[in-house]
Amino acid sequence: MAFILNAIFARAVSIRIYGLGAVALALVGLMWGNFAAVWQAVPNGAPAASVLGYAVAAAFLLAGLAMQWQRAAAPGALGLTAFFCVWAIVLDIPAGVAHPSVFGAWYGVAEHLALAAGGLVIYAYSARLEPATAERLSKIGRLIFGICLIYFGLAHHFFLAYTAKMVPAWLPPGQTFWAYATAVGHIAAGLAILSGLAVRAAAMLLTAMFVAFAILVHAPTIFIDPHRHFYWAENATNFALIGSAWVVAAPMPSRKSSA
Repeated sequence: MAFILNAIFARAVSIRIYGLGAVALALVGLMWGNFAAVWQAVPNGAPAASVLGYAVAAAFLLAGLAMQWQRAAAPGALGLTAFFCVWAIVLDIPAGVAHPSVFGAWYGVAEHLALAAGGLVIYAYSARLEPATAERLSKIGRLIFGICLIYFGLAHHFFLAYTAKMVPAWLPPGQTFWAYATAVGHIAAGLAILSGLAVRAAAMLLTAMFVAFAILVHAPTIFIDPHRHFYWAENATNFALIGSAWVVAAPMPSRKSSA
């Protein structure tokens, strides 16, 4: 079992999954040519929104495809990290500052930083950096990811009714149970990553939970209404988050090597 898990969560595999998450986001952007439902802060009526939407989608596509090759993984990861951070700073943080007491106003910040964290970890162990620098950047990425997970867990709790509705009604023992369970799962994984205790195990279980979300919650929505942009965006975003979790679950490189 350990051998199988190590093969599934190998670093090379995690890099490719993260890159494919960016490709998924890119394809959604190319299909609609705007930011509605994916980047909520950019209204459809904004000047050149469609042009910008296609440009961003193209950049995501190039970066995601680049990460399918080992030599291009570092620049691809750095580019995605930078973009997610810039997007959070320019669009999400102002929305949060405008409504600081509204818990949900900060969701975009947490989501984009969680995605950026995966890219930072990949860059840390893919670029030719000094071992100490690589370890420091990787630790920062993991800490950011852990904090975001705690926020996601609290969001599941604070918006319990909405979360419960997303759970398939046929799934025993009930929708409310799974709403609470997934909230606890996010928070437990975040605390494990922040504390440094059982990080890989927590990240593996988190990845499995995100995959379950994809299968049970998000993928069926496409069959219900395949023409709705929001459903495709939700699927792509969840796929990208799977990539970040996969990256955190991958083994850390040896301090003796900067690769």
